[in-house]
Amino acid sequence: QVQLVESGGGSVQAGGSLRLSCAAYGNPFSNNYMGWFRQAPGQEREGVAGIYMTGGLTHYAGSVKGRFTISQDNAKNTMYLQMNSLRPEDTAMYYCAAALRLGGSWNTPQSYDYWGQGTQVTVSS
Repeated sequence: QVQLVESGGGSVQAGGSLRLSCAAYGNPFSNNYMGWFRQAPGQEREGVAGIYMTGGLTHYAGSVKGRFTISQDNAKNTMYLQMNSLRPEDTAMYYCAAALRLGGSWNTPQSYDYWGQGTQVTVSS
């Protein structure tokens, strides 16, 4: 019932920045929590950042804390991930996810009800 579409990925040199967007279609404000995950080839999905839609409490993976910022523009039904000081190890497919109600851990994929198709981020050294 809710569709998520990521955009903003691309190739960037180490130290550069990208801003990912996740547009929500349907009723995005039915979601209690939204987050970003990433997955590199041969690796498991890992939580990058998440945000409560009410109150704005955020979570970040230790590897991105201080470099990435998650935000939500309710008027545009869009969630963002501002990524600064990018490193080669940030290279991955980045996925937007939404939970009707976050009943589990924010960084656990099984906690989410909806997923986007992903947008590729490649960071070169």
